[in-house]
This record gives sequence, structure tokens and C-alpha cells, in this order.
Amino acid sequence: MGLLPDWLLPLPDAETMRSVDRWAIEERAVSALDLMERAGTGVARAVERLADGRPVAVVCGKGNNGGDGLVAARLLREAGYRVAVVCVAPPDELTGDARVNLDRLPGEPPVRLSGEPWSRSGEDAEPAGESPLRQAGVLVDALLGTGFQGEPHGPVKEAIEAIKAVGGDVVSVDVPSGVDASTGVVAGVAVSATVTVTFHAAKPGLWIHPGKAHAGAVETIDIGIPRGAPGDPSIGLLVPAVLELLPSRRPASTKFTSGHVLLVGGSHGLTGAPRMAAHASMRAGAGYVTMCVPASVQPVIAAASTPELMTRGLPDEEGSLDTGAVGDVLQAATRGALALGPGLGRHERTGAFARMLAREAQIPMVLDADGLNAHAGRLAELASRSVPTVLTPHTGELARLLGVESSQIERERLRHAQAAAELSRAIVVLKGDDTLIADPSGRVAVSPGGSPGLATAGTGDVLTGVIGATLAQGLDAFTAAAAGVRLHLDAGAEAERRIGTPDSVMATDVIDALAAARAAGARHRCIAGGARDAGGDGEGDTGR
Repeated sequence: MGLLPDWLLPLPDAETMRSVDRWAIEERAVSALDLMERAGTGVARAVERLADGRPVAVVCGKGNNGGDGLVAARLLREAGYRVAVVCVAPPDELTGDARVNLDRLPGEPPVRLSGEPWSRSGEDAEPAGESPLRQAGVLVDALLGTGFQGEPHGPVKEAIEAIKAVGGDVVSVDVPSGVDASTGVVAGVAVSATVTVTFHAAKPGLWIHPGKAHAGAVETIDIGIPRGAPGDPSIGLLVPAVLELLPSRRPASTKFTSGHVLLVGGSHGLTGAPRMAAHASMRAGAGYVTMCVPASVQPVIAAASTPELMTRGLPDEEGSLDTGAVGDVLQAATRGALALGPGLGRHERTGAFARMLAREAQIPMVLDADGLNAHAGRLAELASRSVPTVLTPHTGELARLLGVESSQIERERLRHAQAAAELSRAIVVLKGDDTLIADPSGRVAVSPGGSPGLATAGTGDVLTGVIGATLAQGLDAFTAAAAGVRLHLDAGAEAERRIGTPDSVMATDVIDALAAARAAGARHRCIAGGARDAGGDGEGDTGR
């Protein structure tokens, strides 16, 4: 059995892809030249969809990525396109399959980045004309492949900078040059593609920021690698099938079997966050929700909440909770799941309360907001919990947890999410357009994102409530976090559709859309089930 469940579309890293290619060629007798031909054909078709007759420039490195570009250049010339081929190294340095495809190239030979022929050098060189990149309507980036790591240098760096300077439409081959395909790290200059045509399977770096911001639309094409390739990717793209796992209420269900969420938070001036999280839990399917809040603000919260929501006032000091309230919460924390943090506040005594409660509560817990801030620099303390834990930090919160700068998190989101999960022995949900769900084993689910309406105050509290509900309904912590992220994402998209623009979506709109998102998940379950009964696998291609 693989590392990934069937609701994650595998995203193989560079090492895995090397093994897959080697297996196909050496053990299944697939011609490497045929693989390159199919890859270049896919690139050429993508260029044709963008070019609409405009001139094309293909910028090639000297490896297999450049070979793919040469195939595309040949096919485009044969289709009648005006294609300039630019090489960053002398053509006689090309070897193997790339050299074969250079020899197959009809028409004008490759030129330098300046437009000067490679055959001219030194005193024999003539002044170069305008760079062929500036004459092109579409640029093909065939410089660096999936094996690239680090920072581009020399002629490759110059070529990337030239592509960026021209702007316009760019088709990248397998991965935008300068992006680490395995991690999404961009250490130096990198191409920003309109479309990335990737082969066999998408790579993690095309879906994880900052690489995701450079990838544009991702098209995954089959290049003829047989089924059953080796490798066990630990990273996968989160697809709608995860919502099939959300339990549905049956005639014999009760509010207890539907899951109890105990939400702890709130403080003077911060009463909206726990209400939104609680309402989200109810819309996400929890059978009942109890809010434990400071007694001094309980009347305010109760008056503004739906009547189905129960509130319990806890001993507080000046509107915030302290360790004297831990016992009261523990008495109520006997079943379901605990959601700790929304609106809790950052007073020192409240931080001590959050740490004590997290340490002593014996039910699954989702920790967010000021519950996370209470553990800044103390992340390892959460590893002592014997029951499932889900952490939902944004970039700044994870930076505080790990004691690093936020900019470091943004540069290496995958590494830091995995490190935090390992240190805390918890599921870490690093929020963003590419929300990462990491477990301590190194397994990661990546959200496809694409719901900009979620970029507004309060949607993090909504996510806390949703994951609280999925935990309370008995899903394991990794699945609960992933299902919660997907449900939240789909509700954001539904809210955008209802409002008409992502720019006007509010967190309460997302709560209101949760029911429709759950219903869509239920319909997907029925359709997928029917497809499986009929012999299908219920899966489809995923792109953006």
C-alpha cells in the first residue's frame, strides 16, 4: 500500500521521477527518445493554443529539458510557425537524445541569446541584431528540468532574466526554470510561466509557493510511462474525493453520534472569533457545539449567537481566561473534539491557561490563533499529548512557533511545515493559497487553492470550526484536517459564486456556504460510488 490515500493525487519529487524514467527505459524497454518526442509534442500543442500564429522563440539548455524544447521547435516549424531556437551553450555540447533532436531540427540552426549565430565567434563575429526573444509572441522555457536545485548562474541566469524582461506568454517545459520542482523553493531568479507543461505527473513545486506563483496553469500530459512505476510519493494534491469520507446523518443518528465540539476562546473585545468558529462547526456537521468563554463576556456572545449554540461561562479575570478555568473545561471535555484559541487573547495568564489545557485535555484538539501564540517557542511541548492534535497556523504564527522569521517560512514552506509536524508530533495545517497539511511522518497534502475570497478576516476561525467538526465526527487527524481544508476551500468558492466577486466575500458568507459545499461532497460520493460500481475508478485529471 502506498503512503498516500486515494484522495491525494501523487506529486512525485525529482528523485522519484528519475527512478520512474529509469524504470520505464531499463525495465519496460520504453525508448527514451520516444519519451522525449511525446514530451515535446505536448509542449508544441500548448504553444499552438497560445500562439495563434505569432512567432515563437524556444530557449534551450543543453540537457533533456532542452531536448524537449528542440522537439517542440521542430514540430512547430513543421506546422508552419516561425520559430527561433536559442541555445545557452554551444550546440556541439549537446549529447544523447538532445543531440539527436538537434540533428532533426529543420531550418535555421540555433543562435545565441543575442541572436548571433553560434558559428560566429571572435573577430569573425558580426554585430547581432535584435534578440529573437523580443520578436516572439510566445517564449518556450526549456532551460532547466526537474533535477535543478539552488540558484541559476551564468548563461542560464542571463537567459531567465531575458525571458522575464520580454514578458508576455511563456510555456515552461516540465517546471519553470529556477523553481525547485521538489519543494517550490525559488532561491534566485526564476521564469514566470503562463503555462507549465509537466510530464507523467505534476511535481510538488508546481503547487507549493513560491514555485506555484511561477507555474501559471499546469497541464499534465501522459508521455507513455507504463502503469505500475516504482516510487511512493509522500506529497499529494488534495482532490474533492476526500469529502466522500465526511459521515452523513442517518435515521438512527443522534446529536452525540454526530459529534460534539467544545470550543474554548473569547475575551474582552474578541467575541466574534469564537462565534464564527462555533457556527462553522455546526454547519460543517457537528451534532452540537458548546462554547466555553469568559463569564464576563458570555452574555454578549450568547446574545449574538444562534439559539442552537450552547455557551458556558468560565471564571475569568478582566475578561480573559486563566489557569483557574482549566478544571471547568476538562469536566466538559469528555467526548468529541476540542477547538482552542479563537479570540482567546494574548495576556500572559491566558497563555498559561492555553498551555495547561492543551497538555491535560484527553480528546482530539485543533489549536489555532492565540492558542498557537501561547506555544511560541514551545512547540515541542505539544509532542507529549497522547491524543490527536491539529495545528492551523498562518505564516506568522508558524514563524513564532519555530522561532524564525516569517520570510524564512515563505521561502521554504514545505520544509518548515514538515519540521513543525515532526517537532510537535501533530498535524500542521500551514494556511495559504497552497495550504499544506503535514503529518509527523513527512506525508503532506497540498490544497489546490484558487479561492481568493478566503483572504479576509475571520476565515481562519471558520477553518478551526470546520476541522473541529471533522475531528469530532471520528475521522483520523490527517484525514480530518484534509477534509476540513477541502470543505473550507469549496465553501469559499461557493461564497464567491453567490456574492459575484471574491473581493466582497466575508467570513460569515463562507459559513453560510458550508452546507452547499457539504451537499456537493455528498453528490460527489454518490457519483464516484456509481462509477466504481460500474468498474471505473472515480478519478479524473486535476489541473488549474
